[in-house]
Amino acid sequence: MKLNIQDTFNKELPADPNKNNTRRQVFEACYSFVTPRVPSNPEVIHVSKEMAENLGLSDEDIQSKDFLEIFTGAKVMEGTEPYSMCYGGHQFGNWAGQLGDGRAINLTEVVHKNQRWALQLKGAGETPYSRTADGLAVLRSSIREHLCSEAMYHLGVPTTRSLSLSLTGDQVLRDMMYDGNSAYEKGAVVCRVAPSFIRFGNFQIFASRSDTVNLKKLTDYTIKHFFPEIEGDSKSNYVQFFNAVLDKTLAMVIEWHRVGFVHGVMNTDNLSILGLTIDYGPYGWLEGYNNNWTPNTTDRQNARYRFGNQAGVALWNLYQLANALYLLVEDSKPFEDALERYKTDFSEAKMKMMRAKLGLTLEYEGDVNLMIALEKILELTETDMTIFFRLLATVQKTTDTPESILEKAKPAFYKPEELEGQILKDWKVWLKNYLSRLKVELQSDEDRLTQMNLSNPKYVLRNYMAQIAIDAADQGDYSIISELHEVLKQPYAEQPDFEKWFAKRPEWARNKVGCSMLSCSS
Repeated sequence: MKLNIQDTFNKELPADPNKNNTRRQVFEACYSFVTPRVPSNPEVIHVSKEMAENLGLSDEDIQSKDFLEIFTGAKVMEGTEPYSMCYGGHQFGNWAGQLGDGRAINLTEVVHKNQRWALQLKGAGETPYSRTADGLAVLRSSIREHLCSEAMYHLGVPTTRSLSLSLTGDQVLRDMMYDGNSAYEKGAVVCRVAPSFIRFGNFQIFASRSDTVNLKKLTDYTIKHFFPEIEGDSKSNYVQFFNAVLDKTLAMVIEWHRVGFVHGVMNTDNLSILGLTIDYGPYGWLEGYNNNWTPNTTDRQNARYRFGNQAGVALWNLYQLANALYLLVEDSKPFEDALERYKTDFSEAKMKMMRAKLGLTLEYEGDVNLMIALEKILELTETDMTIFFRLLATVQKTTDTPESILEKAKPAFYKPEELEGQILKDWKVWLKNYLSRLKVELQSDEDRLTQMNLSNPKYVLRNYMAQIAIDAADQGDYSIISELHEVLKQPYAEQPDFEKWFAKRPEWARNKVGCSMLSCSS
């Protein structure tokens, strides 16, 4: 197995001189060298062949002993120096100080077909940043991360990727719901892949310590390798950099809204500087459309990271990044202008996205009210977002009526019997207005169906689907992982053979652990 290794992060940026793997505060360094923990009996149980090809790996490579050992942490590749990153962050709005890669170890960087990829093991043991944890991961959370990373990519959402999912052969003690009921679970390792795993928090940690020397080194490095369109060496470059990060972050959150994804832990250390969805912990897709829903048990009380607040939290996080980069610019106005622009740009981008979801190609002033009214009626009774929008694409603008559309959309309602009285009246009013709006459009019903189906996925990784795969894997059956991986590679296609996955959350999953609310435990 031969990879085109071209390391930069651990070659161009300052390292922690202390090479002991002990928990500590790390100063004036971007990372610490760490050797992955050797698993007792590793086994690769699933590989994304598409991601492997992106790295230049063949089917023969995937089957090799080298692949097994390297991507489970059993062996360090020759010529590489694994490391864990140092960063800080705000957690649930509060500054948490140094955090860092507590269970992530970067193996190396690979360049293939002019694309740079960083390879990172998650769950391969403790690091200087593990604090009181063991640096390990369990099978259930690793399955969720592996499947969701690839699913999001095929949905068209900016994301980190996943190469492989492996068992370590070790047992890991976890208190899944933080209720005092700890139990041993199967240990696992995911090999995550991204152009870079740099986060907002990487910049924040230096700013919090007034370490402008290393803040500048990190920022210059990031611009050089990932924002090459920004040239020169002046304070204006850092403003351009911030604006570029803002645009990428905004675009990412718009895509989350489009597909109904809720991140669950939008701490500043969980926001990628490249605008990639990163750290798949307690995430979820909207089942019943609910702007106030969060999948995170830790966030249940305040719902800071709820679906309807993701744009606002992204803006709050960008303020924190601006505060860090201000030390390099020493002028707040350019950052204030950018942050103000975010609000307008987000509103415009969301409107454009919603028009596409509704099959509207023309711009009308009344569309804003149409969208606002839609969000309200979707919450009147439990309505599955994914199914509703997919079925709405079948509307015939000249022959359908509000009544016939409701009949078509019936599979999207969890309690169709609630469609009566004022709720039914409100739905009919909106559908009547929607039909009127469609009649202004010039495109045919067939063309609109095609367009809407490109914006509205048929298949997403619902929590209950992931849980079915987890339950089977716990019994040694990995076939559901493979099946879901295949289904989710074509989320916009009809795929008649997989129609069973185009379904509302079953009642057994409504309050089941792992299907409704999830913790950060993994």
